Amino acid sequence: MKKILSAALALLCLAPAAQAAEKPWKHGALKVSENGQYFRHEDGTPFFWLGETGWLLPERLDRDEAGYYLGRAAKAGYNVVQVQTINGVPSYNAYGALSHPDGWDFSNIDKPGTYGYWDHMDYIVSTAERHGIYIGMVCIWGGLVKSGAMDTVQAKAYGEFLAKRYGSRPNIVWIIGGDIQGNIKTEVWDTLATTIRRIDPGHMMTFHPRGRTTSAKWFGDREWLDFNMFQSGHRRYDQRMGNKEYPIPDNTEEDCWMYVDSAHVYSPDKPVLDGEPSYEDIPQGLHSDNEPRWTDRDVRRYAYWDVFAGAAGHTYGHNSIMQMARPGVAGAYFADGVRKPWYLAMEDPGFNQMIHLKRLMLSLPYFDRRPAQELIEENGTKYDRLIATRGNDYLLVYNHTGRQVKADLSAISGKKKNIWWMDAATGSLTYIGKASGRYSYTPEGKADGVLIAIDERRDYIKPGQSTLEEAPKPIDTSLLVE
Repeated sequence: MKKILSAALALLCLAPAAQAAEKPWKHGALKVSENGQYFRHEDGTPFFWLGETGWLLPERLDRDEAGYYLGRAAKAGYNVVQVQTINGVPSYNAYGALSHPDGWDFSNIDKPGTYGYWDHMDYIVSTAERHGIYIGMVCIWGGLVKSGAMDTVQAKAYGEFLAKRYGSRPNIVWIIGGDIQGNIKTEVWDTLATTIRRIDPGHMMTFHPRGRTTSAKWFGDREWLDFNMFQSGHRRYDQRMGNKEYPIPDNTEEDCWMYVDSAHVYSPDKPVLDGEPSYEDIPQGLHSDNEPRWTDRDVRRYAYWDVFAGAAGHTYGHNSIMQMARPGVAGAYFADGVRKPWYLAMEDPGFNQMIHLKRLMLSLPYFDRRPAQELIEENGTKYDRLIATRGNDYLLVYNHTGRQVKADLSAISGKKKNIWWMDAATGSLTYIGKASGRYSYTPEGKADGVLIAIDERRDYIKPGQSTLEEAPKPIDTSLLVE
């Protein structure tokens, strides 16, 4: 098995070394857009959050592995990687270094001649920076705070340490919480957040909540919360699983779009995104290996439903990658590190398909985009639900099941509109022709995808285009032999 991992990492040598990746922060720090819905840089450049879930990256990967993972994530289009900075008190990393050798006293954390836990975290942040990736730094996992592993005094000390160490880095987004309800140890989360914000006012901050909940419920009015995050979670329609306090109606478990809608009812209104939808290759409902596993088609549906409902981006996740499963490392939620270690899971289709959504959104005028369900006629429910988003001169409709689309094109500018179908799995474009008024289209025999209508006077996409941009080429896994 060691030969498999060595072969995978050796492939790094076959590619150009650390090419000069686009550094998004060259456009300035991340800000909330003027309409309060999306992200932009200081110079006005739009930022579409395409996140990758690398929860246990700091704990389980060594330097070579971390470099390989971040390079592959960048190649697949991800510009944010969400990590658990610590998942224990103390946490141990791949080198056996402790996160808390002196408890919550970090004054002597950098010991001469020692490659410590935080030296390794520094390396991860620096490597991500070279690849143009933000680190979404979940400071401490929620279960640790719930169990009493960090109180308000310790949160202040920890917040000061983190902010002073990483506040000057350009590629940080602070994530408070970590799979927990905001009414549990609220004072600890507020202390941690306000401490970091006092020292580092220049980076954006949010809160990662429990499944099927949104940060807006508990922290929407906080000055430190720049945008809302929700976790649509991993349950299937019908998997209420006996939870009497389930915060959503029965049989809406997969309707991630409704969390976008619900976040916008809180005041003040802030950008929102799904920080943890169903992961690729994880059992539906999480808790039984006998259940079907979520596939690439499912993760595409979550992504397009979220974004077209008005989210400021989306975070993808994979069962093996999020916990860096591999031979000899036990994986939760029935991840099989022998069958599918993290470095082979990056070849799974969903991991490499999210880039098509990002390219689509950035190919069109960004800040005038808004939900457009009113332009859909004869809509369906559950998987048959069509979801639409529009700008002043374009309309996009995501169709998960290949059903007939009926849409009113008269609401966007132009007497005639150019029409395309984009395959969500491949990003390939098929030019259909021109249309106007009430329009009907059935993508017979096609997989899930997006109907695109653009004012014919605009050239955001040209009729002759076959793709928005060439997709990343997968690594030749035939090289990964024992």
